[in-house]
Amino acid sequence: MHIQVSGKHIDVGDALRTHVETSLVESVGKYFERPAEAIVTFSKDAHEFVSDLSVHLPTGLNVQAKSRANEIYAAFEGSVDRMEKQLRRYKRRLKDHHRSRENPIETLGEASYILAANDHDEEMEPESLQPVIIAEMETKVPNLSVGEAVMQMELAGAPLLVFRNEKHGGVNVVYTREDGNIGWIDPRNSQ
Repeated sequence: MHIQVSGKHIDVGDALRTHVETSLVESVGKYFERPAEAIVTFSKDAHEFVSDLSVHLPTGLNVQAKSRANEIYAAFEGSVDRMEKQLRRYKRRLKDHHRSRENPIETLGEASYILAANDHDEEMEPESLQPVIIAEMETKVPNLSVGEAVMQMELAGAPLLVFRNEKHGGVNVVYTREDGNIGWIDPRNSQ
C-alpha cells in the first residue's frame, strides 16, 4: 500500500508516520486484499489538529474522511474511524461494483475554472455580466452508473458529484438535497 503522509506547517515525525502506515494497512486490509493508495494530511486550526484522509481504492473509487481533535493522534484515529464506517457500510456494494465492472473506472480530464467573488457594493451595477476567471485547472469527471455516482459522492463526503452517465455518455449530477434525499439531474431524460 502506498501511503503519503504530510503536514501543513506541522512536522510529521517518524513515530506518527509509522502509526499512520500501520493503522491504514490494517484498516483498508480488512476490506480489500489488493493495495490501495492513501494521502494523509495533518494541519492545525486554532487549538485543534485536523486529519484529512483520502484513500484511492483498488475498485477505482475514493474515500475521504476528516476529523478534528485536541491531539494529533486522536484526530487521525477519528478520520480512520469515519473511513472504516464508510467502508463497512458499502463493503458489499464496493465488492459487487468491482466484480460487475469489466474495465476500471474511466475518467476524463475536463476544464474547471475559479471565478472571482463579486465584492462590489450591492448598490452598484456591475460593468459586465462576464465573470472574471482567476484560475483554470483540470478536473477528473468519472464515467459511472447513477448508483456508483451516489456511492462515490457519499464516500467522498461531497455535497454533489458531476459524472458522465455510463448508459448514454451525457453529463449528469447527483447531489444531496436539503431534505436529506439524493437528487439526480439528467438533462438527457428531460427531452
